[in-house]
Amino acid sequence: MKNITVLAVLVIIIGASTANISVFCQNNSRETEDYQQKINSKTQNVKQYDFSFAAQYGFVYGQASELVYKGNINNDLLSELLWDMKPVHYLGVQLDYNSKDLMSSPGFFASTSFKAGLPGDSGIMEDRDWINSSFPTHFSSHTNRTDDLFWIDIVLGASFPARQFYIKPFFSGSWMRFSFSGRDGNGIYPGSTVSFQGKEVIYYLQDWFLIGTGFSIGTKILSPFSFDLSFQMSPFTFCSATDEHLMTETTYRDLTAWGFYLEPGGNISVNMKYISFSFNLSYRFIGRTIGPSYRDKDNSGFFIQEGNAGAGLSLLDTRFLIKVHI
Repeated sequence: MKNITVLAVLVIIIGASTANISVFCQNNSRETEDYQQKINSKTQNVKQYDFSFAAQYGFVYGQASELVYKGNINNDLLSELLWDMKPVHYLGVQLDYNSKDLMSSPGFFASTSFKAGLPGDSGIMEDRDWINSSFPTHFSSHTNRTDDLFWIDIVLGASFPARQFYIKPFFSGSWMRFSFSGRDGNGIYPGSTVSFQGKEVIYYLQDWFLIGTGFSIGTKILSPFSFDLSFQMSPFTFCSATDEHLMTETTYRDLTAWGFYLEPGGNISVNMKYISFSFNLSYRFIGRTIGPSYRDKDNSGFFIQEGNAGAGLSLLDTRFLIKVHI
């Protein structure tokens, strides 16, 4: 009887120990699963976004314009100067931060692009005046050299999947600097023709500042290819320009704004795991700005306001990118 009692006690003790061990194992297993889920969640969050660095080569083709108005409206010209960029080649870099899978969930994106032009002759520069006439009274044409081209674009936005497509609304900011020099050529004036061969005639500098908004729509249904179409626009444009007439030793400075800005574009990419190749085509147009013009006669350093001036831009931008995904 005593042996039976002792055996019963041992069974109870062993059962209790086994139960405790089982509960401990279950709790430990749950904690391990929870911990693993947290790690997996963090890993997924880390992999949700993709950072890439790109080298880019491209060229722009078009014109910058310098305008002088007869009055306070931008459709009555006193003078127009057109500066060719036909073409100007450039090199640059681009940094992108994107959702890794645009087709599955909403996300954010950011992009920064920098371009630096290669100096060189880029077409002609033409200068026309309408002085007390509806027909040009003065005309000159010169070889145009683009001395500087610097271009920075910044884009911030969000991405949203929409069935087989994704939509990306965004805000953009841009700074562009173009500087030109006109040399040689000829001028036709009332009663005379002038040759400028062997002479530097004129310098011109534009600094553009743009703030815009837009959207793009794209798809990756033909993987590994992706296709994007974009459009942006804005009235928020500002141009600071300096024009140096070397023959008359006169410098003009113009502070102009409110030229309407439009930019449609398209992009095709071939995407691999760590690298992608892209071809991008866009057209940037800025209509006539208007604002005060200031003149410094004989390089005295003293500027006085003299009428109203403006600026404009029309450029086709073609570029190729090689991206490395990190």
